[in-house]
Amino acid sequence: MHHFVMHHFVAPAASLVMPTITGKEAAQLILRWFHIIAGITWVGLLYFFNLINVPFMKQVDASYKAKIFQYLTLPALNWFRWSALATVFFGLWYWGQFLVAPDAQRQGVGQGSTFGLFFLLWIGVWAILFLIIKKVVPNGYVLGIVTAILVYAAGWIFVNYTPVGGDDNHVIAIGVGGGMGIVMLFNVWGIIWPNNKKIIRGTLAGTPPANAATMARQAFLASRTNFFLSVPLIFYMAASSHFSSTVIFGK
Repeated sequence: MHHFVMHHFVAPAASLVMPTITGKEAAQLILRWFHIIAGITWVGLLYFFNLINVPFMKQVDASYKAKIFQYLTLPALNWFRWSALATVFFGLWYWGQFLVAPDAQRQGVGQGSTFGLFFLLWIGVWAILFLIIKKVVPNGYVLGIVTAILVYAAGWIFVNYTPVGGDDNHVIAIGVGGGMGIVMLFNVWGIIWPNNKKIIRGTLAGTPPANAATMARQAFLASRTNFFLSVPLIFYMAASSHFSSTVIFGK
């Protein structure tokens, strides 16, 4: 009995083999890890601004706003904009090198065609939203409906017409979710940061911009758009590996 027990526990331990990790696998892990860390920072601050900061700033006494801008809003915006850029940078790097490139090689098609369609669609969506927010300053509900239509149209076109990865759920899901990330990134760097920078620096200098209210409204609309887009974005990031049947719509 004693001999059986010793054999039962010792033999498996003697047969253990340490796993080997290739350079490619290590690079995938590192890129995904940095992408996720940056994304948590970005989306976390996005939720802070929308759920906490916006209602707080409506209630705070005007005499405190300069200090809040200097020691809270401005540092938070710096973390916000750079984490947004890092999230998209690492995400695109991972998507292109480890997902699009192998499919392009398998299909005998250049991956640049899919990247071209991706950027054409999603930068086009952002450009339309930019013009609406900056020139019209619309009602939030109207902007939400327009955004939903544009995002669905861009996603449908990418899913059905991507030259590379049309049969690969990872390429398709990230091509849709990551596209929303492109819109959000451009909202950060094209509207939210520039508008807030002018308001904050003007306020700290004692000369707030004459159109500060309009600029604040534009930044709010862009930020609220990002807030709602973050929900389907995160869904599609997860769905690329865990819920594939919901992604290949229109196929």
